[in-house]
Amino acid sequence: MAAEESGWDVDPDDEWGVAVVATVGRQLRLRREAVGMSGAEFGEALGYGEDLVYKIEGGKRIPRAEYLDKADEVLRADGLLSAMKDDVAKVRYPKKVRELAKLEARAVEIGVYECSYIPGLLQTPEYARALLESWLPAYSPDDLERRVAARMARQSVFDRLPAPALGFVLEESTLCRRVGGTMERRRQFERLLEVGRLNNVTLQVMPMVSGPHPGLGGRIELLKFEDGTAVGRSDGAFTGRPVSELKQLRILELRYGTIRAKALPPEESLALMEKLLGET
Repeated sequence: MAAEESGWDVDPDDEWGVAVVATVGRQLRLRREAVGMSGAEFGEALGYGEDLVYKIEGGKRIPRAEYLDKADEVLRADGLLSAMKDDVAKVRYPKKVRELAKLEARAVEIGVYECSYIPGLLQTPEYARALLESWLPAYSPDDLERRVAARMARQSVFDRLPAPALGFVLEESTLCRRVGGTMERRRQFERLLEVGRLNNVTLQVMPMVSGPHPGLGGRIELLKFEDGTAVGRSDGAFTGRPVSELKQLRILELRYGTIRAKALPPEESLALMEKLLGET
């Protein structure tokens, strides 16, 4: 019996992604036809359904890495099809997520304030899935898993060398909100404590007993790059759009700096998370 369909649908609004997947599909079709295999025969050899074969070859479906590896073996492509995994990996996630990941991958300094939920760079897969499952309209199962995978892929920023400076300020309410079950919440607290102890990370909590502060207007994110440029975004400023002009960046930096000054110091913040973990 053929395996379930593997991969994700292509976003028609992602022009570059559409072009990449169409090129990959065309190469797969040409090589399959060159060895005289029908779509059904090829699908059976791979362990996938014939319908998936034609969707991928028609540029309608993004193949997973294992599909390309199996295709390379069956068609004896000497690694040429497997090599396309790098191109496919760049388009497997939503366009907006890819663009954000590119910026984060270049940044030498990242600062994030979040008032609604734990930021994506700090989320466990279980927390991310539980959070995304609550959004409306609901994501399809495939799209949900795609978004969880994309969020986890962004966390490669923690593995970069040299390591960027990362700063996070979370509202205490985001830690108290029950996203997922007990085990999911425990894993999330353990992840926060693990990351918060890294030398290049500053993790702070804004206590619920604090007074009003500039972050109450919404999320703030600041990314600074090696060439001295920067980009920032805030839900409560400039209609939420990314900004890079010095005057606008100074406003966001002033707000973020004030938030950090009002939040608990890192040591007290980690102690609070350890307390919450013990109570979970």
